[in-house]
Order: sequence, then C-alpha cells, then structure tokens
Amino acid sequence: MEGGRMGFLFTALLTSGAGFLSAFSPNYLCLVSLRFIVGMGLGGGPVLASWFLEFVPSPNRGYWMIVFSFFWTIGTILEASLAWVVMPSLGWRWLLVFSSAPSFLLLLFYGFVPESPRYLCMKGRTADAMVVLESMAKINSATLPPGLLISNHKAELDETIDPSEESPLVTRSKTDTATDEDVGSNIGGISALYKLLSPKLIRSTLLIWMVFFGNAFAYYGIVLLTTELSNDHRDCTLKELRSIQTKDVNLYGDVFITSFAEVPGLLLSAVIVDRVGRKLSMAGLLFVSCIFLLPLIFHQEEALTTTLLFGARACIMGSFTIIYIYAPEVYPTSVRATGVGIASSVGRIGGIICPLVAVGLVHGCHQAGAILLFESVILLSGLATLFLPLETSGRALTDSVQ
Repeated sequence: MEGGRMGFLFTALLTSGAGFLSAFSPNYLCLVSLRFIVGMGLGGGPVLASWFLEFVPSPNRGYWMIVFSFFWTIGTILEASLAWVVMPSLGWRWLLVFSSAPSFLLLLFYGFVPESPRYLCMKGRTADAMVVLESMAKINSATLPPGLLISNHKAELDETIDPSEESPLVTRSKTDTATDEDVGSNIGGISALYKLLSPKLIRSTLLIWMVFFGNAFAYYGIVLLTTELSNDHRDCTLKELRSIQTKDVNLYGDVFITSFAEVPGLLLSAVIVDRVGRKLSMAGLLFVSCIFLLPLIFHQEEALTTTLLFGARACIMGSFTIIYIYAPEVYPTSVRATGVGIASSVGRIGGIICPLVAVGLVHGCHQAGAILLFESVILLSGLATLFLPLETSGRALTDSVQ
C-alpha cells in the first residue's frame, strides 16, 4: 500500500487523462481501450474512502462516510443532467470532455491532501504524522494532548524521552502492537492477499466479497431494469415494435429521475447506520429490497413498477454505501486499502455478470426468472451480512490483525 495520497493521484490522473483523450478517439477500439483505463482509475475510488475513514472519529464515522458517499449520487445526477443537455446538441465527444473536468479538479487539490497519520505512524514516520496532526488541530482550533507521538514500527534511537512525557499521543494495547509483518512497506499484492485470506480474516473477507458481489449485481441490475420493466403492457410478441418506440424515449431523463431514488436510501442509511449497527442495517435494507422486487415476478402497471423499482434502488444504494463503510473498518491499516479494493473488484464482477444474465432473461421474455435471480442474490447477501463476525459501529480502527 502506498498511502491514500498516491491513490488520490492515481485516480485523478487516469480518470482525467484517459477520460479527456477518449473524446478524440478515432475509432471504436480506441474508445473502448481508453474507457477501460478510465475504469481502472475509478477502481481506485475505494482507496479514497479508506483514506477519509482514517480521519473521522469512531462515534460518528458511519454518518460522515455516508456524507462522503452522497457525492457519488450527486455525480450521477449531474452526469445525467449533462448528458441530457449536451448529447442532443453537441454529441458524445463534448460529453466526454465535460465529464473529465471534475477529475482535473482533483489534481488541483492534490497538493492540499494530507497523508493519513495512522498510515505514517505505521511506516515509522512519526515526525510527518505529527505535522499532519498539528495542522488538523490548528484548523479545528484545538490542541493536541500532551505527550509524544510514538510508533511501534521501530524505535527512535536518537530520541531521548523525558519521563514527564511518557504518555504517548497514540497508544496501543499489547494485542494491537504492529509487527514487521503488518508494516505496509513489507506487504506486496500477493502478501496482502495472503493476509486477507489468513485464518483470522478469511471469514470476514469471503463474506464481504459475497456482500459486495450481491450489492453490485442488484444495484446495476435495477438501474438497467428501470427502463426494461417500466414499459406498460409488456408483450414479447411486440418486442420488435417496442424496441423501435423505445428509441423515442428520453433515456437521459429516465436516468436523471431514477437517480433520485438513491437520495432517500442514503438518508435512511445515515439515520440507522450508527444507531442500529452496520450488520443489521445492511441486512434490513437488503431484505426490504427483496420485498420491493417480489411483486415484479408478475407484470404490474407502469406506475407500480416504477414505484417498486424506486424503493428497491433506494434500499440497495443504502446497503451498498454501508458495506463501503464496514469493509475498511474490519481490516487493519496494513491491508485496509487492498482489502477494500479487492472487495470492490469482486463487486465489479457482479456488475459485469448482471446484464449478461439477468437482463438477458428479461430480453428473452423471462421476467419472472430474472426477478427470482435478483431475489436469490440479494437474499443470500443479506444472510451473509448476518454471519459477519464483527460489528464495527463505534469500534476503533486497528493497525494489526487481532
């Protein structure tokens, strides 16, 4: 792990550079290749979440992580608005140019982004960590507690400790002492994966992967099914006619409207995540999403279909947000970003499989089969959350595997 600042830079460079260049693609293959690179940059997003999490106090960490996630929804709504305005008049190339602008703004802020003090301590860079903490205290008009900031990574041989300053700013219990094995500089990709699958973490890791997969499968599936199931009087014998008529539908307007379903989901998760706990919040939202989808096994009126999909998307968005809070809290600092990144990648696999399987069933006039598949995946994900070994609400972050 190279620290949150490097993840910040990686995401900004790839998404802005490849996003801007894709607007000048001379052919389809070049466009797909550049958009693939943009996707790689977006894959660094979980690193930013892990970095932000290490600055937030435990008591209200869930609330602020949901505030952090709320900007995903804002971006979705703004992008749909941009497409709605730009596509009819200027075309897709200008849409890609405008869409890359926010990522360029990230580069402007890179110089102001501090490294996580927890990460710096883990690397033995206590002096740098102290500078960050002092800057944070100054901004918040606060004072640091008395004592020395210490790191268990290595002893500061040239540092003489005054007996009056033996109380450290950062303390660790004996069970939370970092070892050389926990130090990020000694952990490569394979070593980090090995630690994620170690006896102490394998249960959490596999269940988190399952929850990420189910949330991504359901989230992207519901987004894709919004237009598929919102058509009144679905009749497979009229598929060809319907596909012609669908071209006249303002798809950008549909995305703009349905994206607002995420707002109540985020508000609900913000209310319950710290009060109810991470595990029960995720399980409850996933099970309620199943209830919303269940009537869609049968063909429903358009208004009811839209309402049910709206509710299901709100619940899935809330659950998806909470698992992005829970996962970084489970893993120690040495593998936190790697653990969340791999889990997010497993989720992306669910997002890739979903249109190939579930949406394919709908196109094949098997709506009931598609909905039952969604129900099964969401239900299994909800059960997986109940078997997670830790409840992390209010729990301090750790630097080592306990």
